[in-house]
Amino acid sequence: MLFAKSPGDSPDRRIIVPLDVPTLAQAKALVDQLPQVSFWKVGLELFVSGGAPILAELRQRGARIFLDLKFHDIPNTMAGACAAAATHGVDFLTVHASAGRDALTAAQAAATTAAQAAGHPSPQILAVTLLTSLNSRHLAFDLKVSLDPWDYVQQMAMLALDSGVAGVVCSPQEIAAVRQVCPVPFQIVCPGVRPDWATAGDQQRTLTPAAAIAAGADYLVIGRPITQAADPAAAFARICDELN
Repeated sequence: MLFAKSPGDSPDRRIIVPLDVPTLAQAKALVDQLPQVSFWKVGLELFVSGGAPILAELRQRGARIFLDLKFHDIPNTMAGACAAAATHGVDFLTVHASAGRDALTAAQAAATTAAQAAGHPSPQILAVTLLTSLNSRHLAFDLKVSLDPWDYVQQMAMLALDSGVAGVVCSPQEIAAVRQVCPVPFQIVCPGVRPDWATAGDQQRTLTPAAAIAAGADYLVIGRPITQAADPAAAFARICDELN
């Protein structure tokens, strides 16, 4: 099993900032605004509109890259997609845990092989457990899943661990559920993190950055409280200070 390096004690290296903008030009402008950010997330909107050039741009700047495309398909297709993504030199890559054991295992194996062939370190495959926009009502009524979020996320985390991937993406409120069954160095990356001075938006299961780190998160994905602030650099520094 492959695990990411420990983020250490530096708060700025444990915060992943999403480039949730529609164009490459806007992404570059945001990166220019936040030179102190060392870890960026590239999601579906930017990758679909701008493609791989943003990944090359971030690598050139020495940044770490979380490619958050949440692949969910049959094992063969998942393996092919992860292999292609791994050639771009990304650090984290997401798939859905609900794709199943065979798909998760195939994804990590294919990513490792393709990255090595391209001369890059293997990306760490992270299994998305349950989207942070969903709550227990969505599980029960929309998805017809009888488990509550705590139990469902815990089951998905155990599946991820047994499948050999490096970690999971879960809401801060399920960190303890994951840590009960997946000890360190299994990685926990948490979106849906909101400082107490920021609005929750469409996130349903949130904690503050300090509370999420205290609960056992390795990395925090914090977007709108930073990127939509009047002064993004000041907002990033404020969160780092609170973590210190």
